[in-house]
Amino acid sequence: MTSESNPAQLAVQIKESARNLGFDLVGVSNAATPETLERFESWRDAGFAGEMSYLERRQDAYRHPDSLMQGVRSIVVVGLNYATPRVSNDTPTPGQGRVSCYAWGTQDYHTVLRERLRQLADALHHLQPGCRTRAVVDTAPLLERDVARRAGLGWFGKNTMLINRRLGSWFFLGAVLTDVLLEPDEPHATAHCGTCTRCLDACPTDAFVAPYVLDARKCISYLTIELRGRSIPEELRPGMGDWLFGCDVCQDVCPWNRKAPVSEDAAFQPRADLHPADCATFINITDAQFRDRFGDTPLARPGRSGMARNACIVLGNHGDRTAVVPLTRALADADPVVREAAAWALQQLENRAALESDAGVDHTPCAGQAPPDITRPHLPN
Repeated sequence: MTSESNPAQLAVQIKESARNLGFDLVGVSNAATPETLERFESWRDAGFAGEMSYLERRQDAYRHPDSLMQGVRSIVVVGLNYATPRVSNDTPTPGQGRVSCYAWGTQDYHTVLRERLRQLADALHHLQPGCRTRAVVDTAPLLERDVARRAGLGWFGKNTMLINRRLGSWFFLGAVLTDVLLEPDEPHATAHCGTCTRCLDACPTDAFVAPYVLDARKCISYLTIELRGRSIPEELRPGMGDWLFGCDVCQDVCPWNRKAPVSEDAAFQPRADLHPADCATFINITDAQFRDRFGDTPLARPGRSGMARNACIVLGNHGDRTAVVPLTRALADADPVVREAAAWALQQLENRAALESDAGVDHTPCAGQAPPDITRPHLPN
């Protein structure tokens, strides 16, 4: 690289560039072994990571950022606000499911972040010609919340999210690694959750083992997104409620998110078909149609089959008998995981109908309408 420049001056200049690119938070950390590494390894060894085996495969890479870029000296950490008007608490109508608000937008946040981080790296190259950089988002083996705390961006909440006084927890993290020496910011040394346990108490599936400890195997976001190619454990399905993709409960109840500013970023404004989403869509749609419609959104991660599985469970939890038609269709799905979820959901409708019949609820159809068949069909092989 070129001759050394003033680390403090460079840090000020790169922060200004980050703000000009639309980042809401920016800080600088030195490149060092993560302070939370031992806690992370203990969490993983306890089995709380579930089927996310890539965490163990990359265990050595998490131990120092030089695994991502040899010679790294500083890390520029940024936060990008994605909060949009909070209407996710509105109860979806029968047949609809909730999508976590980070996925409401027209683009996958990875794409948005990578492009802006590339521009931020370009700005650093302009300031320090000949330097080396690497832009990373949450797909890289970097404990980004650890680095962000050391860069002064916030503290660890009891729900394991990074919380900022101004933005709450509604923001994405990204980073630019560089061999340029930049003056680091003071780490965020205090926490401001106090005695509050709202996030822990509100979790529908009791996924928090203790404050700051999440058992991902019970987390709705993990179940609906990361648990791919497998059935969701039956005992956890009722707790999913109407969450079709991800979950915002522990953030929705956080007092620090009450006054969080709303993002005006066009990339994160809600799509009408995801806010909320129609469950039958993911059962009726083909793989090719799914890729065309949702391939550039976070929903691509669980894929069409994963979303169809989730949709069946949401329909079963809703208990509305209009779901019989799409659920019966799902019994013929090519994926056995979807077929099993559909059979389970139909059984929930049958059980609900039996209870309502015992309670004397009148389900006489309107004139000209045939009563829906809620008998559980045979599950195909």
